[in-house]
Amino acid sequence: MGRGRAKAKQTKVARELKYNTPSTDFEQLQRELAGQKPSHGGHDDGDDWADDYDDGYDRR
Repeated sequence: MGRGRAKAKQTKVARELKYNTPSTDFEQLQRELAGQKPSHGGHDDGDDWADDYDDGYDRR
């Protein structure tokens, strides 16, 4: 029991995604796809996530 409310919300979200088409800014998309990724100060360790989030440990 209790699944009715969750199922109703999932149905509502699915229906909105199916029938409501969001407006797309194609010019913004083109600018984003044409742009290059900014450099990270000359080092490339391949871990972009670590650059975005500080875990409290220093890298040396």
